[in-house]
Amino acid sequence: MEMPAPSASVLSRKDRIVDRLRTVLPHDAVISDISETRAYECDALTAYRCPPLCAVLPANTQEVAAVLKICHEMGVPVVPRGSGTSLAGGALPTADSVILGVAKMNQVIETNYDDRYIKVQTGRTNLSVSGAVESNGFFYAPDPSSQLACAIAGNIAMNSGGAHCLKYGVTTNNLMGVTMVTMDGQIVEIGGAHLDAGGLDLLGLICGSEGQLGVVTEATLRILHKPEGARPVLMGYNSAEVAGQVVSDIIKAGILPVAIEYMDEMLIGVCEEFSGAGYPKCEALLIVEVEGSDAEIDEQLSLIKEIAGKHNPVELREAQSADEAARIWAGRKAAFSAIGKISDYMCLDGTIPVSALPHVLKRIGEMSKEFGLDVGNVFHAGDGNMHPLILYDANKPGDLEICEEFGAEILKLCVEVGGCLTGEHGVGIEKRDLMNVQFDPADLEAQMAVKDVFDPAWLLNAAKVFPLETSQSRRAA
Repeated sequence: MEMPAPSASVLSRKDRIVDRLRTVLPHDAVISDISETRAYECDALTAYRCPPLCAVLPANTQEVAAVLKICHEMGVPVVPRGSGTSLAGGALPTADSVILGVAKMNQVIETNYDDRYIKVQTGRTNLSVSGAVESNGFFYAPDPSSQLACAIAGNIAMNSGGAHCLKYGVTTNNLMGVTMVTMDGQIVEIGGAHLDAGGLDLLGLICGSEGQLGVVTEATLRILHKPEGARPVLMGYNSAEVAGQVVSDIIKAGILPVAIEYMDEMLIGVCEEFSGAGYPKCEALLIVEVEGSDAEIDEQLSLIKEIAGKHNPVELREAQSADEAARIWAGRKAAFSAIGKISDYMCLDGTIPVSALPHVLKRIGEMSKEFGLDVGNVFHAGDGNMHPLILYDANKPGDLEICEEFGAEILKLCVEVGGCLTGEHGVGIEKRDLMNVQFDPADLEAQMAVKDVFDPAWLLNAAKVFPLETSQSRRAA
């Protein structure tokens, strides 16, 4: 994966840069020793690594502003970092960059149950947002698989979703306002504790911008009343295409489950061994969950099981207790950890129309044989957000390159059937050089013109999102 050559001018001024940063941050909040900066050399896309010039860990918005102002004045690139769980290389540094981590910024600032919002510093983890309000009967809806570790900052940067996004939407549907610091150190407030802001939808622009426009330090998030109850049903099929058709039929019937998750034969076996969830032996597994009152749940599941039954399932099992429901979900929630125990893998993030699921799953199986690499499929089937996991051997010369080529073909297929390159992981470096597949030159120029406004010097995460050749003139200037 190509990255820009580091600036010799910045590298030669490392000591001066570090000294300046220590004038605005506590000494231990500036990490410059090479052995310690290795902790920040990659994110969850671990195939690519590069220690940064240094890393800084500010504790509040004012410290972030002071850091960015210094880096702007000295022409130093900055890479914002949440918890480092990005699967697209969104927080991969260059040797001349400062990693700006928000991990220390994890406080709840305000909670308002009457108006249903919570304001937090963006280093707070996703799951702990719900943890702060659950005793009062509320929760925060977006639930990425990494929710135990991932930070709200990264969720906003990549517009993360999760299993329950089918009903509740992704981050942009649950984000009400942000405090953001621009590259020159200005602190701006966008949106707030109300339904919608007037004027241009700058909040929609910030969410999903992958750290290209500014560093989000505080976020106002929508919280919701917990539903009365929820219940999953597990469906097993001996055909991936049939399982894909079941998903399509459920959506076409006008039913809106809170989640529809898909796992293929490989993932079923691996997750069963890892978690003991009690999954059947079959080619494809669906987990469909609905919520509401007992009567609502019974009615929805009755319709869903009727649709599922028409396709001759190997197993059709409705959870009969909270323990059984937790076991059904246990394997799915552990999918990435389970596969990581047996192999190196690359996790993709293409999104397709639900009606295209049968065709795409079949074609991925064919490509797996063509490239000679196994692939496991686990994804949010309800909204077509796919997460193929391509298995490879990082110690085998050439395997990573084959894996990358295979992944590129899967993502091209997603665009070909009317989908897009990413649903929630972002573009980062992983899909950067595929942007030309989805966007023409005029589209990319319009997107880069927006970055020109927020970050004219192209110092924020500038090696990401846009193909290097396309952004070269701006980065060089």
